[in-house]
Amino acid sequence: MLRIAMLSYHTCPLATLGGKDTGGMNVYVRDLTCELGRMGIHVDVFTRSQDEHVPHVLHDLGYGNRVVHITAGPEEPKSKSAIADYIPEFVEGIKKFAAEKNIHYDAIHSHYWMSGIAAEQLSDAWGGTPIVHMFHTLGEMKNRVARSEDERADANRLDGERRVLRRADRIIVATLAEFTQLRFLYQADPRKMAIIPPGVDTSHFYPIPFDEAKQFIGLKPEDRMALFVGRIEPLKGLDTLIHAMSCLDLHGLPLPVHLAIIGGEPNALPENMSEEMARLQKLCDDLCMGGMVVFLGKRGQDTLPYYYSAAEVVVMPSLYESFGMVALEAMACGTPVIASEVGGLGYLVQDGVTGYTIPDSDPEALCEKLSWLLNDAPLHDQMGVAAAEYAKSYAWEVIAAQIANVYGELKK
Repeated sequence: MLRIAMLSYHTCPLATLGGKDTGGMNVYVRDLTCELGRMGIHVDVFTRSQDEHVPHVLHDLGYGNRVVHITAGPEEPKSKSAIADYIPEFVEGIKKFAAEKNIHYDAIHSHYWMSGIAAEQLSDAWGGTPIVHMFHTLGEMKNRVARSEDERADANRLDGERRVLRRADRIIVATLAEFTQLRFLYQADPRKMAIIPPGVDTSHFYPIPFDEAKQFIGLKPEDRMALFVGRIEPLKGLDTLIHAMSCLDLHGLPLPVHLAIIGGEPNALPENMSEEMARLQKLCDDLCMGGMVVFLGKRGQDTLPYYYSAAEVVVMPSLYESFGMVALEAMACGTPVIASEVGGLGYLVQDGVTGYTIPDSDPEALCEKLSWLLNDAPLHDQMGVAAAEYAKSYAWEVIAAQIANVYGELKK
């Protein structure tokens, strides 16, 4: 039986989605681990403990696979930039756990650059255990779309990413776009890279009848909803979506449509609210959006299929996405997606078939595509059917088998 040490240093796969550092990567690690368990592969997911009251070992992912919370620095949430110094402590905790359990891992699968640094140290300690790595996002790409100095990746991250690229035995990239970015921005060795997209749990994300989904989330049958799901940060381009929604009434929609935003903490006290959340709420006020935009805050993964299915369209106006898990989940629920043609989204969303792709930071183009979908019920339904069918090719049983093949190739 293959045994894998999965590293997710800065965020736990069991965390509630929509927080500052929780999103597609959490879903990826959790669902991949579950599917590998179904295949008979043992996985221990190691993550930094952020709450001393949470048991350090949890079996929530089933099949004997564990989530192991390692004490590394204070057991409380910290920003990614504040925890890089605790990586050696994280490594020592994993080594101690493996020794106590008398377990030998056939491969280390690390996620995000800090986990990759930890993987290097573990591989050295364990005599060269092979490393499989996935970046999820790239600092150089983040810097290309940053609107301020605060949004830029620092030199520590950029150096760390290049270090991980040199040491890892295999790099999993989500799309040809990411492959190209690593080749030309980082001079990565193409022989190390394998293009394997993330998957989607089609037993959880599937089309729920419109009326049932609306009833579950508290909408009336005649209510119409566009939906955004994700972290509340400038990179997600939510200001573009809000501007686009503000011009929708110019297109004579038969019934008004409101925008629901899942993510962040919209009801935090002013002194605790994130700068981006405050900026977006002020933008809505400035545009006199009234009740047209509803900030819902975080929502559990178990409720997302209802929101996706109740929405007439899911919008991803991002400035950069390495893949776009939300788009895949929404399509699996039979909901068309309008997304910026950036990174993985340009490959994932089939323009004119499962939704539309648009230029980023272009509210006029987004408004036009929204009006097309919202005014044309037959087109909407046709795209929804095509989206659900297309998403089946990304089912986790298909994707996890490809990942397992990579592990098998590297096993000593």
